[in-house]
Formats: sequence, structure tokens, C-alpha cells
Amino acid sequence: MAQRQQVTVDVHVILERAGQILLCLRDGTGYADGLFCLPSGHLDSGETVIECAVREAREEVGVTIDPDRLRAVAVVHHLSPVGKPRIGFFFATDTWEGEAVNAEPNKCARIEWVPVDALPDNTVPYTVAGLDLYLADAVVGVHGWHETASA
Repeated sequence: MAQRQQVTVDVHVILERAGQILLCLRDGTGYADGLFCLPSGHLDSGETVIECAVREAREEVGVTIDPDRLRAVAVVHHLSPVGKPRIGFFFATDTWEGEAVNAEPNKCARIEWVPVDALPDNTVPYTVAGLDLYLADAVVGVHGWHETASA
């Protein structure tokens, strides 16, 4: 009998402002340091993906989001380079309270507003996969599986 796949659930928040989105430059985390990503994190036990999106935005960039203002825009089934499967839920909003700041300087070198269609070259590929779906109005996609399957 085939073993069921166990996955980590990630939640990503796309803050939209005048054609730009907010990215965080990872630093000091041990994972993807030096690369940009969206405000994001792992789903905690007993937490919904929407609650996680609200929490991560508050913890990482200091903004408060009304859960009713979040739009689910993409889901990515990702396989990490080391073969660990993940599911990433991507939510977007153009409405929040507070000014975005680097609220986790021990994990983030800086935050930066960038054009959504001109991401920095040093953006986490998993993040790029979710943003590509978001821009294409596609809902579900996979990332990392084809590269692994053909290797």
C-alpha cells in the first residue's frame, strides 16, 4: 500500500499597492537567506490558513488585516530541492491597517515594494511560482515536481 504524503502547509500574503507588492529579504534564518519572499510562514496547529495569513502579516511586517479583506489567489503544491513536499496558500489584499515595517529584523534584512511584474532575480522560486499563478489568474499549480521527476 502506498504511503500517504505528509506536507508542510505554508501561508503567503501578497500586499498590493499601486501595482507593487511587498517583499521581505530573508536574513539569519538558515533557509533562503539573501532571497526575497512574501510575508509568510507555517500554519500553526489549530489555526486556519486565513488566521495564519493575518498573524504572519502582523508578525513580519506589522500590519493588521481584516480576514474578510483577504482573497485566496493561488495554491502551490511545492517539492523543495531536498524532496520535502509543501502546500502553499497565497492570499492577496490591498487593504490593511498600519504602515508596513520590518517587524522581524532578526529574520529579515529589509522590506521592499517592487513591481509585481518585475521581481528581483533573487526571489525564492517557490514565491515566484505562486506569484506567477496570481498574475495569470490561475488557481492551482505545482512547483519543483517536474525538475525532480526528470532528474
